[in-house]
Amino acid sequence: MQTRIPTVNASPPVHAVAARAPEGAEPGAGPEPGTDPGMETEHGGGPAAGDGDGEEPEVLELIEQVPEQRRRGDAAGTGPSADLFRQYLREIGRIPLLTAAEEVELARRVEAGLFAEEKLGTTPGLDLGLALDLDKLVVMGRRAKRRLIESNLRLVVSVAKRYVGRGLTMLDLVQEGNLGLIRAVEKFDYTRGYKFSTYATWWIRQAMSRALADQARTIRVPVHVVELINRVVRVQRRMLQERGYEPTAEEVAVHLELTPERVLEVLRLAQEPISLHAPVGEEEDVALGDLIEDGDAASPMESAAFFLLREHLEAVLSTLGERERKVVQLRYGLADGRPRTLEEIGRIFGVTRERIRQIESKTLGKLRDHAFADQLRGYLD
Repeated sequence: MQTRIPTVNASPPVHAVAARAPEGAEPGAGPEPGTDPGMETEHGGGPAAGDGDGEEPEVLELIEQVPEQRRRGDAAGTGPSADLFRQYLREIGRIPLLTAAEEVELARRVEAGLFAEEKLGTTPGLDLGLALDLDKLVVMGRRAKRRLIESNLRLVVSVAKRYVGRGLTMLDLVQEGNLGLIRAVEKFDYTRGYKFSTYATWWIRQAMSRALADQARTIRVPVHVVELINRVVRVQRRMLQERGYEPTAEEVAVHLELTPERVLEVLRLAQEPISLHAPVGEEEDVALGDLIEDGDAASPMESAAFFLLREHLEAVLSTLGERERKVVQLRYGLADGRPRTLEEIGRIFGVTRERIRQIESKTLGKLRDHAFADQLRGYLD
């Protein structure tokens, strides 16, 4: 049994204060509800009107789906968040729905409260009595706003079901949809005669669509590009169903009045990145990264040639004196890959840089006359 909201005797009355709103200020201004009549219902609380004595069948259905999601490993069905979501569904299922008359009354109070709050914040030096009356309207408006939101939370869940599997979990979709519902309550214009659920559905879907565009992809794509991607994909699917084969980029381009190059670019942007750690194969014992060639890695032939070069260098350097060998290794980075300057090597040996230059010059002369010199020159070709 629904209980009528009691009328609070406040001076000035709710309707009188709301009537004082400046001309042209439309607290209910917003998108035309007719743009998306998908969730129109007889009551404002959601797709199905109940008596408020228990959970709605649709909510119970969602509650039963959570364990199934847990078995599949979905994000919304695992861990503590799944239990919290089940509890959330049960709680919103117990909130009674509103009649059309109650929706209008609550919307009036919300509008009056928003106007009173603005008046208090922008008009200094108000009469004490008027300020107290405005403060009462603010409190009443906030209470009405809360009740209007809570009574329509199941509408958000119902809309969110349509967007599952597009990149965001059910929990994230419900959260974003609730933000859209709050916006709808603040912008609803009850004087136009629209049902609140129809109007709120537009804002809820808009909030979810924007969240999917901003958050669902690893690499963010602008919202207008996401909309174009969705158009191309929808046309592709429809043409596939109608014709029985995958349409070409030219066929899709003709249908959307785009160039084939633009269609191919959009399809490229629509591709989602894949983790290099993603398992592949029937047994899933190999990661995708294991099958991708490393373009910077040396080929087997290059590795073998480098190994032989190291052996020849070691053989040549072993014929030198200890200090000569060390100077050459440091000068050309043969030991650790970092060449040193003459001054750095001089500090290591405690001699001048000129002395190191002389040792280097003498040592290189020996290497040029070495028996392996011709073999080493072969690696330069």
